[in-house]
This record gives sequence, C-alpha cells and structure tokens, in this order.
Amino acid sequence: MGRNILASSLQNASFSIIFQIFCRCITFAINAFIVRSVGREVLGITNVRLLLLESTLLFLSKEAIIRAALSSRHNKQCTWAQLINQLWITVPICFVLAMPCLYIWLNWLSTVDEHYYVQYRFGCFAIAFACVIELTAESPIFVSQVFCFVKLKVVMDTGHIFIRSLVFIVLVLWNKSITIYAFGIAQIISAITIIVGNYAFFHLYIPRLMQYRKEMKRVDDKYELRKTFGNYYENMEDFPFTSIREMMPGVLPNSNSAFNTDLQKLVLSFAKQGVLKQVLTEGEKYVMSVSPVLTFSEQATYDVVNNMGSLAARFIFRPIEDSSYFYFTQTIARDVKLLDQNRAKVNEACQVLSYVCKTVTSIGLVGFVFGQSYSGTLLLLYGGSEFVEGGLPELLLQWHCLAIVLLAVNGVTEGYMFATNTSKQIDTYNYYMAFFSVAFLLLSYQLTNWFGPVGFVLANICNMSFRISYSLYYIQNHYRVIGRDPLFSFLPGPLFLTVLAIGGFICKLSESYFFGRSIFYHILIGMLCTSVTLLTWSFENRELLRTGLAKYKERKLSLTNDSNLIN
Repeated sequence: MGRNILASSLQNASFSIIFQIFCRCITFAINAFIVRSVGREVLGITNVRLLLLESTLLFLSKEAIIRAALSSRHNKQCTWAQLINQLWITVPICFVLAMPCLYIWLNWLSTVDEHYYVQYRFGCFAIAFACVIELTAESPIFVSQVFCFVKLKVVMDTGHIFIRSLVFIVLVLWNKSITIYAFGIAQIISAITIIVGNYAFFHLYIPRLMQYRKEMKRVDDKYELRKTFGNYYENMEDFPFTSIREMMPGVLPNSNSAFNTDLQKLVLSFAKQGVLKQVLTEGEKYVMSVSPVLTFSEQATYDVVNNMGSLAARFIFRPIEDSSYFYFTQTIARDVKLLDQNRAKVNEACQVLSYVCKTVTSIGLVGFVFGQSYSGTLLLLYGGSEFVEGGLPELLLQWHCLAIVLLAVNGVTEGYMFATNTSKQIDTYNYYMAFFSVAFLLLSYQLTNWFGPVGFVLANICNMSFRISYSLYYIQNHYRVIGRDPLFSFLPGPLFLTVLAIGGFICKLSESYFFGRSIFYHILIGMLCTSVTLLTWSFENRELLRTGLAKYKERKLSLTNDSNLIN
C-alpha cells in the first residue's frame, strides 16, 4: 500500500480545522439568533438536552467499534468482511440503546415546561431515529478513512452541516413557535444526507476503479493512465470492494467466521472505557439534566459560554487528536514491543508525539493568557449587554481558558495511549477511568453547590489533571525501553513564554483602560500582541515548522516529480 499515512493525517487535520471553523461559525450564528429572537429556554432544550441524547446514542453505539476496527487493520487475520459485519452492529446497538434512553429523557430527567413538552417529545424521537439511520453509513465512512479519502470526509461533513442549518433556519423563520420541531426535522434530513452522500460517492468511484485496474493490466503505465483517470485510483491495489453491495453485512466474500474474536475482545475493552469517557466528556450536562441545578435558561447561558470556551478544542484540538490517533494506530503496532518494531517508524512516532504536544500546549497557553483580557469583549459582541450582565458569563469563559490548556495536552497524550495500549492495558485503565468518572461527578455536584456553574469548569480541570498524569506516566514507560523520551521537549521554549507573559500583561492594562472607552483599540492591541507572540513561537520552533511543512507537502511534491518525468 503506497498511501502516506502521516501526510494523510496532516492533511485530514488541516481540512478538519477548516471545516470546524465553518461549523462553529454556523452554530454560533444560529445560537445567537435563538438567544436574541426565540429565547434561552428553547436553546437550553435543544443544545443541552436533545444534543446530549444524540451524543449519548452515537458515542455508545459506535465509538468502541470504530476505534477497535482502526486498530485491527494491523491484524492480518481480521478480514474486511469481518470488519464490515462489525461496523453494521452499530445499527441494532443504537436501536436497543434508544429505547431506555428515550424513556429516561422523557420521564426521569428534570421536567420541561408544559408549553414545550409536545415539541420536546417529538425532538427526542427525531434524534433517536436520526442516530439509528445515520449509523447505516458507517461502512463507507470507515472505508473512506482507511483509504485516506480526506476530501470526501470534509465535503460530507460540511454538506450535512450546511443542509441541517439551512433546513432549521428556514423552518424557524417560517414559524418561530416550532423551533424544537424544526431542530428534530433538521437532524433527520442531515442524517439522510450523510447516508446518500457517502454511498453515492462509492457507487460512482468503484466502477471507475474497476475500469482503471483493467486499463492498468493492459497499459501497465500509471503515468499514462493518470492523464485519463487522475491520481485518485493509484495505490489502491488492496481496495477490496467491487460494488457498494459489498459494504452491506454478509455480502463480501469471507472464508472465515462472521466476526473476529480478537476484534470482539478489543471492542469490549473500548466499550467499557467508552461509557466512562462519555460520562467524563458530557458529565456537566448529565448533572444538569438529572439534578435541576440550573434552569434551561441558565443551562443555555452555560452552554453558550462553554462552546466559546471550548472553541479551540472543537476546531483545532479535536481534529489534531483524531488525526494523531489515526497516525499512531497505523504506525505503532499495539501488541508488539517497541524494541521489535521498525525503529525508523518508532523514532518518527516519538518525534511526532513530541512536536504535537508542544504545539497544542502552546496554542492552549495563548488562549489562556489572552482569554483573561478578552472574554468579556467576546461575550459582549456575541450576546449583547444583557447577556453579560452580572459578570457570570465572563467569569465562566475565563475559567474555561484554563481548562483549554489541560484539554489540549490530554487529547494528544491520551490519544497516543489508546492507540498503543494492549487489551490488557486498556482494561487496567478502565479501573482508573471509573475512579476519574466517579470523582468528576462528585466534584461537579459539590463544586456547583459551592461556586455555581463555575463548579463544572473546576471539576473538569481536576479531571483533566488526573488523566494527563496517568497518560504521561504511560508514555515515559513506553519509550524508556528504547532510550527515548518524547516528553523531553514537551513544553514551549522560554522566549515564547516570556513574550506571552508580557503580551498578556499589556492586554490586561488595555482592558482596564480601553474596554469602557473603545473596544476597537482594545481588540487592536490584542491582535498585535497575539501576532508578536505567534511570530516568536514560529521563530523558536523553526525546525518543527520545517518538518511539518515537509511532511504535508510530501505527497504533492511526489506527484509533481512524477509529472515532470512524464514530460
């Protein structure tokens, strides 16, 4: 297989960042529209309660299976037929999980105002239905990821977000009283878009690939065929499908059992971990939903501030985490000691881990330092003076900026650990995750009683600290056998930290002087300080930038050289 995994991972990360920016802009615009014209209570119902149902169903149904399937690509005894069968299990799993979840959401959680209950009930069933049908597209989505169809993922993700937003906005503008109905309908249409788009692509791609293979046997010159077919069909000798029917369960020829035993064990290990991770990820929403600590209006305020606070995590850190996890699963074998693996790949993985950790830590620190001076400005521009009245939203966002630093580090270090753990190590970590989950829920409940909504952020900070400590301990032990330590250059350099501290101090002075007089000058000073800080980081990490740029351009440079040879 000639596909460059690292180059594809970097390309996937860059495209995903662009997509996430687009997605966040649309979401923020919709939230602002709802807050200003419909009301915070409706936003709390849709963005907290209903999206929590969607997150719960999709995560518990597919997360463990997808992670295990990606890792099992190293296992030559695990066939594509077994992988496809395993992926389709997500559909009945989601259907079974939907029944108790719907009962809980409709009967056990804090009550919804009678005025909105009928719409809320429809929204719950619409979300569950959308989740079940969306999982029927997991096979082509998985295939596109394994075979590095990066642009397809970006187009599909962007397309379904755009269609969902368009349907929702049109319906709300038509009748603002049916906002929750509109939310549910938009989710269903979005799921249908995902299904049709992914299967339609492979319906068109596979026949073309078959034609390319026939021509390759006749001509045996990929440079000549590139003129007719392009480069999308090269290095696809191991693509196992001849029609989209083979992406259905039980259709692809298979001489082995329907399911792979090792894959099943790995799925079970990730499943135990997945439940705990979901609690940690959405813990504050579960606490808000089970216990009426906050009203739906207050939940909406917290959700808006939380989304802003985790903006970097959503459109920068999460794509980097996903791409890093994919790269590590394809580079480091899970069940083989590092001493027995390809030393060049191991050294490259060690360097990549070190560089990625330094990069995300630097981004997190920039967000934390400048967030202390610009949280109030951002919220004022977004929600207006009434929204920031009282100071709670600004305080929440400032604390979120601290959590971002820990979130950045945890995503990469924990991702590496999950990508390289054996099944036994994953089971061991599950016990620690159980402790972290219980501690997080208890801290959330208690700190919320003491500090209000800020308690959720404080509990998350404690939780991230626990998980980072464990991940760093594992990484150091993992590389100790080969005498390497990827954490050696983990932290940013002293020059960057010094300039960052000075910039943060200047922005704090700007806030105290300009905020009540001229927001424009306050923002301008922040932009100048941020630019100087980023230039300093770029200067101090010249080698890192050169390496990343070289890897990213590797595929394009190779294609350019091939074209020159033809000419």
